[in-house]
Parts: sequence; C-alpha cells; structure tokens
Amino acid sequence: MSRHYPHPVIAREGWPFLVIGVVVAALLTWLGWAVLALLAWVVAAFVLQFFRDPARTIPDAPKAVLSPADGRIVKVENGRDPYLDRDALKISVFMNVFNVHSNRSPVDATVIGRWYHAGSFLNAALDKASLENERNALHLRTPAGQDVTCVQVAGLVARRILCYVDPGAALGRGERYGFIRFGSRVDVYLDPSARPKVAVGDKVFATETILAEFA
Repeated sequence: MSRHYPHPVIAREGWPFLVIGVVVAALLTWLGWAVLALLAWVVAAFVLQFFRDPARTIPDAPKAVLSPADGRIVKVENGRDPYLDRDALKISVFMNVFNVHSNRSPVDATVIGRWYHAGSFLNAALDKASLENERNALHLRTPAGQDVTCVQVAGLVARRILCYVDPGAALGRGERYGFIRFGSRVDVYLDPSARPKVAVGDKVFATETILAEFA
C-alpha cells in the first residue's frame, strides 16, 4: 500500500531554502550577472533535490522492520542498545547529501520515550558518531510488544535534527516523523532474535526496504 502525506513531494522543511534560492537566482539573472546566476540556479537545484520527499509503497510483511531512511547500510552487528540498556541487533543507515532525508517509522508503534543529546558533528559514517554526535532517539513499542530504538544522528554537514513526535504518539509503518538536514545517519536497535535482511554496503530506501524481521 502507499502512504500519503499532507504535504507536497518537496518537504515543507525545504520551502524557505528553496524560495530564497530561486529569488536570488532570478534576481541575478535579471541583473545580467550570468556566472553568479548560473551558480545560484545550481544551488537552487541542489536544494530542490535534497528536500524531495516522495510517497513510498509499504511492503505487505507484518513482521518486517522497514528502513527509516534512504541511504547505505554501514553497520549490521550485535551490540548494546545504550538507550534501553539491552543487548541488541544494530543496523545503521548512512545518508549522503543526495539521499532523501525524510525519516519514517520502521514499524507500527507507540512512542514510549524520546531522548535528545547535544554533541559533535563527526562524519556520520564513522562508528563513534552513534555516541558522540548530536542525536535524537525514539523508543518505539509495537502492538505485539517488541521494542525498537530508532536514533537520528547528525553528521559532518548536518546541523539540524527535526523530530515531530513525543511520547504517547502513535506511528504507522512508513509514517513520516522527522527530518535531518544535509547528511546524517539513522541507527536502529532491535531484539537480538530479529533476523537481518540487509548487509553492509546495501543501498536502502525508506519504508520500501526491509531491514530485518521479528522472530
């Protein structure tokens, strides 16, 4: 099935940047400053592609944990969930500046907890970014009682994590809950019994790619 959002295919977070970029480019074009105008139009085109937010098709797989972001898998390992203090399967998705940066819920769930931590802005592809960078974590609980921790991590270029849900909110699979501006990472922590369906290096798409399945 498809999930439809109450906003256009360009994320609302991008409209101020896009309007400013187009106005500046149009003004430079009108003034006849060809080189600067060309550069401004290139910047406006980059902003347009960065803030795209297309609708996605949700797999018909009730035990699936869906990717919360577009990008590339940089980590699939058993480790420790620092938020729920438990052993966990950790899967990390790295987003570069050309990926869609809208973040979507990996499961049908209720938001149990939310934690925000200020931090550094290291390259989000690095392992230590999970614990040292600015980050926002959500504790999600599915109707079947499985706990999922979903962590937005700022990157080298990213300077703003946006999260629109608080404890008590209900999220559907594939539902948009946040956005990270300009390069970042999302970590997902699951019960160790979950079976991973991706490997390091795989390209994934938010909502459409299955990261793992609950046992």
